[in-house]
Amino acid sequence: MSEVKHEVLLQAKGIYKNFETSKKDQTVHALTNVDLTLYRGETLALVGESGCGKSTLGRTLIRMLPATRGSVTFEGQNITAMKDKKFAPLRRRMQMVFQDPYASLDPRMKVRDIIAEPLETYHVCKTKAETTHRVLELMQAVGVPAEFLNRYPHQFSGGQRQRIGIARAIALQPDLIVCDEPVSALDVSVQSQVLNLLKDLQKQYGLTYLFIGHDLSVINFIADRVCVMFLGHVCEVATKEELYSRPMHPYTAFLMDAIPQADPHRRNQHRRVLMGEVPSPVNLPSGCCFHTRCPYATERCGTEVPELREWDGRMVACHRAGENWD
Repeated sequence: MSEVKHEVLLQAKGIYKNFETSKKDQTVHALTNVDLTLYRGETLALVGESGCGKSTLGRTLIRMLPATRGSVTFEGQNITAMKDKKFAPLRRRMQMVFQDPYASLDPRMKVRDIIAEPLETYHVCKTKAETTHRVLELMQAVGVPAEFLNRYPHQFSGGQRQRIGIARAIALQPDLIVCDEPVSALDVSVQSQVLNLLKDLQKQYGLTYLFIGHDLSVINFIADRVCVMFLGHVCEVATKEELYSRPMHPYTAFLMDAIPQADPHRRNQHRRVLMGEVPSPVNLPSGCCFHTRCPYATERCGTEVPELREWDGRMVACHRAGENWD
């Protein structure tokens, strides 16, 4: 992680994101009062169960989705209500790597055109030859051979396609890249190659990553800090060392217990299993959104929403933060 750890690149305050449904008076509450700070040069991971709002948050932070309420500042500038024309110079500095390398590349475009598209959109290069030269440099940076310049996406493996997607994302030399589960659709043998590539590129270009994932072993490898989400709420934010060694939110503790163990002796140890169903985002429970599944919940948890507050050097949203969940 960069030495400028405490230089704030992006900050979100009180972010809400709602989606209207086809049914009258029915709203999906995808994000609720999310506060988040992203420091320059770090990798901040978003983790949680499917449907908890990770991808929605990633897209909302870079204005691919409009926030219902709240504000996002990028290098001190409020981009939430900024007009498109004014936002355009900042937009090129925020890019995204998508989950599905098969769906994120246009099958009708050659590799050269896919990677060149952002360069041409922002008129980075003066001539076609200069654009092609830059595309070849980007292909080399991500490990795609130059002779594949005029191939189509269907002629590549999943790992190679994701490398092409990464080349497209770094083409404009962004400051921030949102990586939306970039290795979950890849074979395990290929995942490590792509993760190592992301780390190398981060050092080379000084990138900041918002890394969305659900595989906690991947998160442990790639992340500097981890933000745990449940049902559109932030439960806990901490360094990965703090989070994996001593979770302070009960939901985080259950996630840690779900990590598969390679040691057969540890595999047989008693492990806590989270019971119950995830509440509907259409009808959020009162109080703490996790209290209906939490075995440690008190009466207060069912009536009062816990604030995300600092506790022992990290941020936790729990009335019983700091207690032992063993």
